[in-house]
Amino acid sequence: MSPSKSSKKYKGTIGILTGGGDVPGLNPAIRALTIRAIREGYRVIGIRRGWAGLVDMAQEQHGGADCYQILSEELVNKIGRSGGTFLHSSRCNPAKVKETEVPVHLRSKYHADVNDLTQEVLRNIEYLGIDCLVPIGGDDTLSYGSRLHREGVKVIGIPKTMDNDVPGTDYCIGFSTCITRIIELTHSLRTSAGSHERFLIIEVFGRYAGFTSLIPTMAGAANRCVIPEFRFNVEKLTELLMEDRYTNPSKYSVCLVSEGAVFEGEDEMAFEESEPDAYGHRKLGGIGDLVSAKVKELSLKFNPKGEKISTINQRLGYLVRCGHPDAIDSIVPMAFGNLALNLILEGRHGRLVSLRNGRYDNVPLEVVDGPSKVVDVERYYNSERLRPLYKSFDSKPLFIMTSDY
Repeated sequence: MSPSKSSKKYKGTIGILTGGGDVPGLNPAIRALTIRAIREGYRVIGIRRGWAGLVDMAQEQHGGADCYQILSEELVNKIGRSGGTFLHSSRCNPAKVKETEVPVHLRSKYHADVNDLTQEVLRNIEYLGIDCLVPIGGDDTLSYGSRLHREGVKVIGIPKTMDNDVPGTDYCIGFSTCITRIIELTHSLRTSAGSHERFLIIEVFGRYAGFTSLIPTMAGAANRCVIPEFRFNVEKLTELLMEDRYTNPSKYSVCLVSEGAVFEGEDEMAFEESEPDAYGHRKLGGIGDLVSAKVKELSLKFNPKGEKISTINQRLGYLVRCGHPDAIDSIVPMAFGNLALNLILEGRHGRLVSLRNGRYDNVPLEVVDGPSKVVDVERYYNSERLRPLYKSFDSKPLFIMTSDY
């Protein structure tokens, strides 16, 4: 039986989904929204595997039950303390589904190389009886939510991304835990770098925005950082790291490298895979390896002893996005979930909950269709010294960088 035909009377039905990469803080957001909504008289449905759940749902096969579940207080109370997303996730873009990825039950209808399955998504939203949909994700996930809003679906977005690059908000779920882990792991790796008097080169997430390398460096985790917003000269970087090494009693220095950083004179990032995902993004990875090799080779030029300085090269990767959320990524998701429910109760849709200038707020969801939020190099980055600018903190938010929306 379709969930929309339930005999129990509700104020309405709210759907929740999580898309894109996992981060700590997703489950607390689901928990907060679900508990408050149930107590307000709503039914809550969790969509499994992000937008893929609304594409893959075969109503004719067991009612599509493998693609959704009814949420209860008992269920979300337990998972709310854990990391990741118990609803699972995907990078599915229903507006751009390759022919080979069209679900089996839809292949008789869709034959193009790339297919827009939005009509199937709308049909499944109606089948589930969803009155308002709450996607939690980055600008890719939320941009399709904006598309559904234009199609007439009531949508409230919640921003999530370790890179903290969703426009319209100073903070996205997952960012605090990410930079906390980067700082902790970098300090742990210092013991090896100091023991062997080496350069420590650490690659962190950050495709287009360098917040995940800039903020930890500002907090003292590294001497230098290179970010996607500024094409850096690796010879200059080596010279600076050598200076840092000589002034350090333990004879080592540290550099954080955003995965999207690009060498001066080059146009392309370092890609791990050539095949793009549904949003046109190829998987990044490897810039840390390249920087490490070049810095080691160039160190010969700046070392009076005429020797190369060895490097410790580490990619933190999923270590910074796994596990339980920190305090901020437990508190902010709780607030975001409640803000989303408030907007639903007020009958306001097409909004993105946000945290701006230290206050919880909301902005038009369509803001996610614009440019991503990136580091303002002139305001926050010393491009001559390849490190943050340590000034003008007055009236800045907790994590320094503001959204200009």
